[in-house]
Amino acid sequence: MEDVDFLTKYRAVSSKLKKRFLRKPNVAEASEQFGSLSKDLLEHDNPHYAGFCCLAMARCEQTLSNSPGESHALVEAARLFLEAECTNQMLKCPGFEEHLIAAMNCYNFAIKVHIEQTQPAMAACLCLELGNALRGLNKPDQAMSYYQRAADLQYQNPLDCLESLGLVASCKIQTRDYDGALTIFTEMAYLAQERGASASGPASRPIGAFCDILARCEVTRVLLLMLLQPTPQRIRPEHAQTLERYAWESHSEDSAPVNCLSEEVFLLLQSTVMACQSRDVSALKSLQKDLWPHLTAEQNHLLHLVIQEMEHPSGEGI
Repeated sequence: MEDVDFLTKYRAVSSKLKKRFLRKPNVAEASEQFGSLSKDLLEHDNPHYAGFCCLAMARCEQTLSNSPGESHALVEAARLFLEAECTNQMLKCPGFEEHLIAAMNCYNFAIKVHIEQTQPAMAACLCLELGNALRGLNKPDQAMSYYQRAADLQYQNPLDCLESLGLVASCKIQTRDYDGALTIFTEMAYLAQERGASASGPASRPIGAFCDILARCEVTRVLLLMLLQPTPQRIRPEHAQTLERYAWESHSEDSAPVNCLSEEVFLLLQSTVMACQSRDVSALKSLQKDLWPHLTAEQNHLLHLVIQEMEHPSGEGI
């Protein structure tokens, strides 16, 4: 009966928007009433119905040419649809992910509104919010496209752009696209080197957050190369150059990414590369204990996969 009551109220508000002879509809009043009805529905634990009211509210704001109000209502609708989808998945309810599709459509429209209003930072925030939601719903393959879109919108803000690219790379690792992750980390290393140096001065080395990002990229790239084990004929020049830095005879003090690593981490990585090249699994397992506290959870996972691949050369490790 409550659903019927809410539907009656929704139709009553919608009827006020119909054009009548010599009378314009009061769109602003209808928008307020849709907002009020949305709050009532949310109090009765009906987020998907509340989302439809917010969607109707967004259409009213669009009619009034109120872009901030339209984007706000669209985002509210998207979050309510996401809440309904999360509840369905938590309760294991069968469905066609219709609430998730509705949420994605609302986010996409809100992103479009912000881009039209030349607000790339706001659009990027919504891309990240949707990407995080999709990743939380175990959909990293869909999430990475929104993280990449956020990175494109944040190009003028290098640190934000690098963080978004890092999320793209993490999604690629999660989906076992290790070659794609290696490409992203290489792009991040070049960007951090270029923008970090220009921020510190033309002849300076990256410092602060840029140095931390370079260190992450360097360690992860080495682990990915050890996992993929590309042949000399197929390895890219930039990746071959990365591995050359860890040969005993070719260490140079002028190598910027290596300078972002502590001496202990560099020596441990150098020993790891040597152990992988000699296929010494026992040495690699011993090094894993020493490397473990210096690596992130993602990097420790990659190191574990490297050891698995060494134990199963047929490719079962990957």
